[in-house]
Amino acid sequence: MSGHSKWATIKHKKGALDAKRGKIFTRLIKEIMVAAKAGGGDPDGNPRLRTAIAAAKAENMPNDNIARAVKRGTGEIEGASYEDIVYEGYGPGGVAVIVEVLTDNRNRAVSEVRHAFSKQGGNMGESGSVSFMFSKKGLIVIEKDAADEDKLTEIVLDAGAEDLSGEGNYWEVTTAPSDFQAVKDAVTSAGITPASAEVTMIPSTYTKLEGAQAAAMLRLLDTLEDLDDTQNVYSNFDMDEESASA
Repeated sequence: MSGHSKWATIKHKKGALDAKRGKIFTRLIKEIMVAAKAGGGDPDGNPRLRTAIAAAKAENMPNDNIARAVKRGTGEIEGASYEDIVYEGYGPGGVAVIVEVLTDNRNRAVSEVRHAFSKQGGNMGESGSVSFMFSKKGLIVIEKDAADEDKLTEIVLDAGAEDLSGEGNYWEVTTAPSDFQAVKDAVTSAGITPASAEVTMIPSTYTKLEGAQAAAMLRLLDTLEDLDDTQNVYSNFDMDEESASA
């Protein structure tokens, strides 16, 4: 594994979303609706829905809200129809960026994403232009103080994890998307609370920026994440701690 931390690449995204908690429920409800529409309303037979519901419960979403979102997705009650769209592009310094949106207006979504890229010195690319640089993985991050390495290794590998590595003050557990929930359940059942747990896109290589370019890239991430239709933003952006705290 490289010296770059997968966890570091998502810290900014996580922090930005946490700072906009008023939009969290909206994004989660849309994800539940799309997951239910695509795979049915039974979470036991629909891994995407199961993950979405778990994320909603982690944010303390009321069960009634979750149930209504599922029914809207399956068509039992009327609601807006959302579609998944993935946009790809480049930020300052050639950083690869993937933007996942759920939208009821494709024209609005592409216009807003394109404007965000151009405003911050980036540009949109064709489908497939950067996605080959990323792999979809489950990533469970655990503070080193919360778990013994030998014990954690046994727990996660027995549950189907692909890898366990140490990065700074954290253990990083990587899984196939299909094994993510089982590994996460095994960790929590052992009394270990992850600092973060999600299915994410992990880049194979990183592009490190400094100074003005790093600042511009941070603005691009913030702008993309602030769009109403945005669900997730991924990039292979890397920066040093000084730039991160500037």
